[in-house]
Amino acid sequence: MRLGEVRNPDRAKWGKPLDGVRVLAAEQMQALPYGTQLLAHLGADVVKVEHPVHGESGRGAQPALVDEDGRRVGATYLRNNLSKRSIGIDLKQEAGRELFKQLVPHFDVVAENFTPGTMARLGLDYEVIRELDPRVIYLSVSGFGNLDDSPYSGWAAYAPIVEAMGGIYEPTRKPGQPPSVVVAGALGDNGAALFAVIGTLAALRHRDSTGLGQYVDISMYDSMVAMSDMVPHLWSMGAPPGWATAGSIGIVAGFKARDGYFVISILREHHLLRLAEFLGHPEWPEDPRFATREGWAAQIDPLVRPALEDWARDKGKLEACRELCAVGLAAGPSNLAEDICSDPHVEARDMILEVPRPDNQKPMQIHGNPVKLSRVSEGPVRRFPRLGEHTTEVLREVLNLPDAELAKLRAQDAIA
Repeated sequence: MRLGEVRNPDRAKWGKPLDGVRVLAAEQMQALPYGTQLLAHLGADVVKVEHPVHGESGRGAQPALVDEDGRRVGATYLRNNLSKRSIGIDLKQEAGRELFKQLVPHFDVVAENFTPGTMARLGLDYEVIRELDPRVIYLSVSGFGNLDDSPYSGWAAYAPIVEAMGGIYEPTRKPGQPPSVVVAGALGDNGAALFAVIGTLAALRHRDSTGLGQYVDISMYDSMVAMSDMVPHLWSMGAPPGWATAGSIGIVAGFKARDGYFVISILREHHLLRLAEFLGHPEWPEDPRFATREGWAAQIDPLVRPALEDWARDKGKLEACRELCAVGLAAGPSNLAEDICSDPHVEARDMILEVPRPDNQKPMQIHGNPVKLSRVSEGPVRRFPRLGEHTTEVLREVLNLPDAELAKLRAQDAIA
C-alpha cells in the first residue's frame, strides 16, 4: 500500500477509533516511537517533540538517507514516525520547558522515554504535569520503570539487554555456547511499545469513567518477563535447567529445502505420528528412541533430518510447507526480507507501506499497521516528518501564538 492510499474507503465514514486523541511525545529511538506510531495509525494526533538542532537519537541510526532539508535521517527514525507531526523544542532551555507546559493541557497523553530521572530534572515529571491538568495520561517507557525502586534503574537499556535479562535468549542457546543475540528484531523495544499502547488505552478508558488521568509506567524488562514463554513458570513447575533450550524437546528445528530453509514444530504425539507416516517411517512412534519428547529431539539429526531433507530436496521452502500443512503439520518458511515483501499474505493485509524517498530513489518499504478493524479503513498514512516541520503549525493551532512570539522563541533557539 502506498502512502496516502485508502483501502476499504466505505469504512472511512466511521473514522478512526482514536480520532480526537492528542499525544505529546518527548520520545526517541524505538520503544516509545513504535507505540505512538501505532496510536497514530489508529487515529491519534501524535506531536513529536525533538531537539531543534539535532532531533531525536533515532535519526542517527544506519542505514540513512538525506531529507529535503539536507538532514541525515536514520532507519530507526524512518520506520517509527509515520503519520506524526514534529516540533522542535529545546527542553533544556527554560523557555522550551515553559512552552511544553503550555501545550500539556491541550493533550490527552504526555509520553516520554528518557532515562529515569531526566524528566524530573527538567521539571516535567508526572507530579508537575498532573498539576497542570489532572486529566492527562502520563506514559513513561524505560528499561526498569519509574514507579518502583529497581536495583537496575541506572543501567542503560537497549533491546538486547532486556531481552537477555528477561530470559528470551536462553531457550535457543546451545549448551556450552554463548547466547545468540539478535539486534534486528528489537523485541525488547516493540514488546514494551505494545504494553505501552495497552496501558494508554486502559488509562483513557479509566478516565472516561473517573475523569482523572494517571501515570502509565512501562518497563522494558517487565515486558520481556511477561513475553517469555519458558521463564519463569516452567522453572517453577520443576523443569530442570536447559529443559527448554534449543533442540532439547520435541522436533522444533529448521530444515533445508531447494531454495532455503523451513521450520517445523512437532510437540504433540499425534503430530509425530502424522510426520512419521508422511515421511514413510510409520515405525518411529513405536521406536524406543522416540518414547519421550526429549527422545524426539535427540533423533532430529540422526533420523528426522535426513528423511525430511531428502523429501524436500527438490521442493521450494514454501512448497514444502504447503504440503506439510496440508496433512496437519505446522510448518513455515524461514523468510528473507525479499520473501516477506513479495508475500501475498503481507500484500493482502497491507503490512508493507511504500514510502517515497526524498532523494527519488526506489521507495522504502516500511511495516504497516497490524491492528485490523472491521469498521475502520486502512490508511491513509503520512510520511515521516522533517525535524521541526510542524513547529509553527502546532504552536499556532494549539496555543494561538502570534508570529512575534514565534520569532522571539526562534531567536532564543528554544524552537526550530
